[in-house]
Amino acid sequence: MVDWKLAAATATRLARPGPEIGREEARAVVAELRRHAKASEEHVRSFTRMIPEGTEPEDTPVLVVDRAGWIRANVAGFRELLRPLLGKMQERRGGGAGNAVLGAVGGKVTGVEVGMLLSFLSSRVLGQYETFAPSGRDLPASAGGGRLLLVAPNIVHVERELDVDPHDFRLWVALHEETHRTQFTGVPWLRDHLQGEIQTFLEETDVEPSAFLERLREAAQSLSGAGRPEGEQGDDGGRSLVELVQTPAQREILGRLTAVMSLLEGHADYVMDGVGPDVVGSVGEIREKFQQRRARGASRLDLALRKLLGLDAKLRQYRDGERFVRAVVDEVGMEGFNRVWTSPNTLPTKAEIAAPAEWVARVHRKADS
Repeated sequence: MVDWKLAAATATRLARPGPEIGREEARAVVAELRRHAKASEEHVRSFTRMIPEGTEPEDTPVLVVDRAGWIRANVAGFRELLRPLLGKMQERRGGGAGNAVLGAVGGKVTGVEVGMLLSFLSSRVLGQYETFAPSGRDLPASAGGGRLLLVAPNIVHVERELDVDPHDFRLWVALHEETHRTQFTGVPWLRDHLQGEIQTFLEETDVEPSAFLERLREAAQSLSGAGRPEGEQGDDGGRSLVELVQTPAQREILGRLTAVMSLLEGHADYVMDGVGPDVVGSVGEIREKFQQRRARGASRLDLALRKLLGLDAKLRQYRDGERFVRAVVDEVGMEGFNRVWTSPNTLPTKAEIAAPAEWVARVHRKADS
């Protein structure tokens, strides 16, 4: 269904070049990002009061990568995560020599299309905690399957674009990603819970291979400017890839996943800004400029791809999740907020993310009564 080697090769070939930077400066950036990742451990632990159980953060590799390294890591992750879905789609296609030939050809076409999407994303991601990362020779992961990636050229690009203190900005980014690492090392059941939800979501998928591949094709066409004219929208209303594969059962799962991702992203934003004043001198300026950058959006091409890939939903997750965390901490303090990590039953629902008082009433007042 997907030629993953071709996807990686295509993405690497098409990835935009990073900012101009000398070899010595590049080495200095890499070394500084590694130092910031290490320093962030204690900052985040102290602020969140989350103590790792089992896997220590230092057992989870921190990799400072370029865009090609980010592509290789994500191809490996997608290949592992989508294996059940693609296997199911392959079964629906059926066997036979003709189907085998079509499958091989289709796999290469889809590989190119996936590669185009990854090339687009590779210049936009600053950092990433890979929860389900398979370990590789040049991309190690923890025994539980996790690693933290910091994409050096993208960090340098944004800090220059925003004209902010580079050392402060690098630490600010590291704080966000370190929070994600602390979430998963401090909450042992969280990884298995998420993996179970995602696998159930994929098992519930009921979609024709041709429809799924057509959605990928739309994304690839957007990259080349071959999509619909500006302002024109088809009968599907501009659905994302995720929305395409929803069944009624999946909509329930997706609601739970959306709530969890909003919590994780909002918590990371809250922590990076909460720690910031003590260790990042220019955190106020960085946050203001970064928010303005988000608000400005991008070209019509970027907006179309964000919608297709569900990235507009991710931006809402940062905003809505941060509001939830801030409201709960203001109401019951950090220790009270940390009850969210007790079990899957204490995670907020999608409705509670928008109404934090309802989560407080459910988890605190009922438990304390």
